Amino acid sequence: MPQSSSQQRNSVRIIAGEYRSRKLEFPSLEGLRPTADRVRETLFNWVRDSIQSQVCLDLFAGSGALGFEALSRGARQVDFIEKNAAAANSIRANLERLDAIKGRVYCVDALKWLDQTAQTETRYGLVFLDPPFKDLLLKNTIASLEQAAIMQDGCLVYVEQNLQSSVVELPANWIRLKDKKAGSVRYSLYEVSIT
Repeated sequence: MPQSSSQQRNSVRIIAGEYRSRKLEFPSLEGLRPTADRVRETLFNWVRDSIQSQVCLDLFAGSGALGFEALSRGARQVDFIEKNAAAANSIRANLERLDAIKGRVYCVDALKWLDQTAQTETRYGLVFLDPPFKDLLLKNTIASLEQAAIMQDGCLVYVEQNLQSSVVELPANWIRLKDKKAGSVRYSLYEVSIT
C-alpha cells in the first residue's frame, strides 16, 4: 500500500565534518525544500573560518540540513526553529540518532519565536534564514530579527530566496559579503553590524 505524502520520507546527506555522509531523514511536506548540496557546500566554504564554536540559529529549519551541517563543522550550539510538528520531530529524531547534544528544537512559528525571544541573553553569531517563498515573509522576518536584538556584532546571516521574488530592502547595517544564484534560487551572505 503506498504511503501518504505526510508519511513518505526524504533524506539529505551531511557534506562534511564530524557527521560527514550521515543521512538526515525528513517528511515530505509541502514547501519543505532542503538547501541543495552544491549551495550548502558553497555556503559552508564561505563561513568555514567563522563557524567553530559559534552559536547558530536555523530559522524555518525544515529538514534541519543547514543547522546539522553547522553542528557537524564545530558549532557550539544550534537552535532549530520549525513550526511544522512533523518536521520538528524529524529534526529531534536526527539529533538523537547522531547523538548531537548541541542542538535544540523549538516547534513554533519563527516570527512568534523571534517576538518572544526578544532581549534574550543568547547572542547568535550565524543565522540561517531560508523561509518559505511567500510574499513579505522574508521582509517581515528580517524586521523581526532586527527587533529581537539577538545577533552579536559581526553576525553572519545567510539568506536564501526565490529569484522571482521582489527584492527585499535590507537594513543599512547588513553588509552583503557574498551573492550567488543556483537555478531559481538566489543565496547571499551578510555581515550585520550592531551599533
